[in-house]
Amino acid sequence: MPAPTHFETAPKASDLFNQCGGAELNALSDLDLASVPVIDAGGAEEFTAYIFADNYFELYVNGKLLAVDPVPFTPFNSNVVRFTATRPVTVAVMMVDWEENLGLGSENNQGKAFHAGDGGFVANIQDAKGKTVAITDATWRAQTFYTAPLHDRACLVIDGQARDSSACSTEGVDDGNGFSAAHWVVPADWMMPAFDDSFWPNAVTFTNNTVGVDNKSAFTNFVDVFNTPGADADFIWSSNLVLDNLVLLRTTID
Repeated sequence: MPAPTHFETAPKASDLFNQCGGAELNALSDLDLASVPVIDAGGAEEFTAYIFADNYFELYVNGKLLAVDPVPFTPFNSNVVRFTATRPVTVAVMMVDWEENLGLGSENNQGKAFHAGDGGFVANIQDAKGKTVAITDATWRAQTFYTAPLHDRACLVIDGQARDSSACSTEGVDDGNGFSAAHWVVPADWMMPAFDDSFWPNAVTFTNNTVGVDNKSAFTNFVDVFNTPGADADFIWSSNLVLDNLVLLRTTID
């Protein structure tokens, strides 16, 4: 797998839409929010996070792992997580774009044995009254820690904390010989409130069409929360939606 995860041991996020034996709601109005367990992240103020992740996420609040994606790869699903916390609330998300060719950041797709997949994360976080207090946008911080496949390592440009693979090829091939990958050490405290993310780049936003969710019920059934008028959440990632496979995201709710 592209990264060490807590999929086997951590609580799974509650379903909005999950074709792998979970709930398959047709709309947000079908959700019985009171049935969703409230996870204690410290404090008494209640929040609800609505999440769509491609492929896999782990959600931390004020340094505590609250829930992980119940479907690590596909079919695509969406989730809801309720929690209590004290402001300022540090929200940290580990995003993993899964792979079938381990260590090569690729999968058998679109007629090629080695084809790079893509990612994407969108979320709307609301308070107990249903008011949006945070959405995914360019104010989040995003850093990549695994980039692959690299056809030519020279394409990767590293300048301080900028890890730019935009010049790297995303073409799928049938022979992955010669592919390589770039890894960076993940800080042990990356999810903690005291972690200094000011040196990380800002997240890059992507359109729904670029991520390709217009035909995915896990997203389209809930556009009233993901595309809320006046609080329209963007899909976010690092600078390369295709080649960056382990991306850490952070924001703070004041």
